[in-house]
Amino acid sequence: MLALWIVLGVVALLVLLLIGLYNSLVTARNRVENAWSQIDVQLKRRHDLIPNLVEVCKGYMKYEQNVLESVTKARQQAVQIAGGSVQDRAQAESVLTGALRQLFAVAENYPDLKANQNMLALQEELTATENRIAFARQHYNDSVMGYNTQIQQSPANLFAASLGFQPKDFFELTDPAQREPVKVQF
Repeated sequence: MLALWIVLGVVALLVLLLIGLYNSLVTARNRVENAWSQIDVQLKRRHDLIPNLVEVCKGYMKYEQNVLESVTKARQQAVQIAGGSVQDRAQAESVLTGALRQLFAVAENYPDLKANQNMLALQEELTATENRIAFARQHYNDSVMGYNTQIQQSPANLFAASLGFQPKDFFELTDPAQREPVKVQF
């Protein structure tokens, strides 16, 4: 009879440990999903600012329609891919970042545009949003690192895959050209 109680105690302990492990993994996964939604909020804010920026620039940059069109097209693609994978979103946002960099570089050639109060306000808003995106991306990547580490460590690695916990992708730049500084030429 004592042996039965010992076996039941060990089984109960293992069940409690498995429940604790599962709850810990769920918490880590939810942190990743929350961090991703924070990125999503900031990207939406960025996407909402861009049409206003393009409108302000249109009147001044009559000879730079290709730049304005590339920004508009990159924004449209980024908005359309909103439900895509992390890698697809990162790629689309990298293209959009490059188009915005090109727009700001060309805007340097238009002193009236640079002095326009609407343009200055939009640049300030966009800069603040870019900083928020960078912070949200860092938080997301930190959450992904913690989650991925947790599902790869023992004993979680023995159960994580069978419980439906898969590694998450980092939100990172995929195009090495995006790491280069913007080149402004006058």
